[in-house]
Amino acid sequence: MKVLLNTLYVTLPHAYLRLDNDTIHVEVERETRLRVPLHHLGAVVCLGNAMLTTPLIHRLADEGIGLVLCDDHGRFKARLEGPVSGNVLLRRAQHERTGDASFTLAAARSFIAGKIANARRVLLRGAREAKADDDAKALSRGADDLAASLRALPGAPDLDTLRGIEGEAARQYFARLTPLVRQDRRADFALDGGNRRPPRDRMNALLSFLYSLLMNDCRGAVEAAGLDPQIGFLHALRPGRAALTLDLMEEFRPLADRLALTLVNRGQVAPSDFTIREGGAVQLEHGARKAVLTAYQERKQEELSHPLFEHPMPLGLVPLVQARLFARALRGEIETYLPFPVR
Repeated sequence: MKVLLNTLYVTLPHAYLRLDNDTIHVEVERETRLRVPLHHLGAVVCLGNAMLTTPLIHRLADEGIGLVLCDDHGRFKARLEGPVSGNVLLRRAQHERTGDASFTLAAARSFIAGKIANARRVLLRGAREAKADDDAKALSRGADDLAASLRALPGAPDLDTLRGIEGEAARQYFARLTPLVRQDRRADFALDGGNRRPPRDRMNALLSFLYSLLMNDCRGAVEAAGLDPQIGFLHALRPGRAALTLDLMEEFRPLADRLALTLVNRGQVAPSDFTIREGGAVQLEHGARKAVLTAYQERKQEELSHPLFEHPMPLGLVPLVQARLFARALRGEIETYLPFPVR
């Protein structure tokens, strides 16, 4: 089993990263703020205007440590890494499978089923823990709606129908998320549907940031499994879109949702941690990102059971496991890709 390595998130404005032997030094105004040995890292993610020396970039490429560049909002900009790894025959099989309508439909159905089933678990858990009867009833109705969406998936004859089911399920799900927020925090963290481009409320801003982190991890998992992140089955192919990464990410979105709710309900993220930009966009401020990143990394270290494996594993390894399972489906070694059930 692959060791779960850490991701170094650099959020300090104007941070300067340089290599000193086998250690990354993170400096701000010539003062060293952090030293991290390279062998502890699986990736380096820079948010905003960080600067890196050329020797460090070369060494990251040599060691197979991914370097991800994001803007101030956490949105993906670029990924730098060494030579493409993985079996070229697997990538050829992936490309050929896109012409197989039956496989494409089955794969898309699995990705959507994983997303809806895991979203339903979020609502059911919330219904069990709800303090108010009205909240419990609303959440239970939402879970019933998602169950109906799951039942409709096997009969969907094409991708457009599947995407329509997914869209309606997402609408029903986001309409039910506000009752999961503590009563005394709802005025500040009510969720106005799914609006993330740009986010127009605090909860969507927090979700958008977490989804960006999740996408980086899923892309790393897809590439580590030897797959082409651009060639997907649920998401349409577009220049510059990591379609397979987005496919794999769908079943893990409820994990980010649960973490966002935990951060809000425990007061780890406050209304003052957000600012409203010109045009109405809401942004998570720099100071609060550290708390969110720390919680995200801690969540990835939590061990859980995978239904197909005997031994528990850290949650952070599950995207890689799922990417490898999808590779087996592409090769025809297993009949159907099975999404991961979030508990």
